[in-house]
Amino acid sequence: MNDPNGLVFYQGEYHLFYQHKRPLHWGHAVSRDLVHWQHLPIALAPDELGDIFSGSVVVDWNNTSGLFGRGSGLVAIFTHHTERSQSQSLAFSRDNGRTWIKYSGNPVLVSPEPDFRDPKVFWHEPTRRWIMVLATGRSVSFYTSTNLRMWTFTSRFGLEGLPGVWECPDLFVLPMDGDPNRTRWVLNVSSTMPTHVRGGAASMHYFVGDLDGARFHPDDGPLPTSYGADDYAAVSWSDIPRTDGRRIWLGWMSHWNYANRVPTDSWQGVMTLPRSLELRSQAQGTRLVQQPLRELEALRRETHTWHDQTIASGHPPAGGKVLAELEADACEIIAEFEVAERKTQASEFGLRVRVGEHHETRIGYMAEDQTLFVDRTRSGATDFHPGFPTRHAAPLGSSDGRLKLHVFVDRCSVEVFGNDGAVYLADLIFPDRRAQKLEVYADGGIVTLSSLQFHRLKSIWDDRTEC
Repeated sequence: MNDPNGLVFYQGEYHLFYQHKRPLHWGHAVSRDLVHWQHLPIALAPDELGDIFSGSVVVDWNNTSGLFGRGSGLVAIFTHHTERSQSQSLAFSRDNGRTWIKYSGNPVLVSPEPDFRDPKVFWHEPTRRWIMVLATGRSVSFYTSTNLRMWTFTSRFGLEGLPGVWECPDLFVLPMDGDPNRTRWVLNVSSTMPTHVRGGAASMHYFVGDLDGARFHPDDGPLPTSYGADDYAAVSWSDIPRTDGRRIWLGWMSHWNYANRVPTDSWQGVMTLPRSLELRSQAQGTRLVQQPLRELEALRRETHTWHDQTIASGHPPAGGKVLAELEADACEIIAEFEVAERKTQASEFGLRVRVGEHHETRIGYMAEDQTLFVDRTRSGATDFHPGFPTRHAAPLGSSDGRLKLHVFVDRCSVEVFGNDGAVYLADLIFPDRRAQKLEVYADGGIVTLSSLQFHRLKSIWDDRTEC
């Protein structure tokens, strides 16, 4: 699997479609809690119009499309791809997404542009119209419709300074600092990067701004959405009930440099954890904040806690036995360090996870540079691609003299949330299955660990199975 597609909530179910197989289909899974998933049959398969590339799904509550009689249903808006063209088409479902009928009038939107794909569609209540955001080279284009079948071009937004081809756009509104009376729009785009930019890392950037129903007006330039190598094509769920109030998304956890060469058996491709999104006012401006979902707490099965520990340089670290007796195949760690000068002299500190005889993954903080990083250069199997054994860093200052880490470690991944979601890093790792030790460490001095919670996690696939 690769890009997530068509994320939608309907009749008590979260639907996740995704790019699958070759030629490309839409795979399909559903969940009632965003944690446990049920695989369903293929939703959309290639036809005479081409492969099924990325797209979105909406609930047509008021039958604007005329496809559902007096009821409502699901409409998929996706890209048909051939070697010569890309066009937008529709499919619809009258049975909660279990079966899909392709619209007889496909394609509904065509263009001679070589890059013309990945439609994200949503209902814009102020103008009583559907809006489509479409990836068009180094830009996104906006279209509007009243019926999902006939579309009118309204504007284009691009930025020459952001390299790569834009893909998989998403556009949504968020409250500022939790205040529903103060809102801004967020436009997120993925882009494939040349090899001389960030080592060829695929990346995502977002813009904060305003949408007037026809044009997007950014407040400022692009900002990085995440800082690890393996978070791409993230899109959010549509039609989450207002009583919930959250904007939730996930991304594809891999990278096109090595996605087809990862050392896995019987599967290839994985999604990140779902995250909730907020806009938060910070000293440097408005920033997107990402947090792990509260639903993930249902996986916790064993908890250990420590408080007020001094961690000193050494291997193993001196001063306390934090995590020293524990091993874990999958775990969640919530840690808080003091970074004020009187509490830390260490030049670097953090966590070592999936530690084995010859390898480890570091989740660390550079005190002088104020950067949070994931170092997977010695994380296990790394020789399948020269660009894999790398270190990825994110700028992360502290206004209160504390560093907060919220970390999820799995058999082939680490996901790190810094300072309540101010930065997010996702990286694949491929350790030896026996490498399950954990450590808190410091280099070049001491650091004060205010608190640490360790939670061993159950498998999401079988509640009887514990990792």
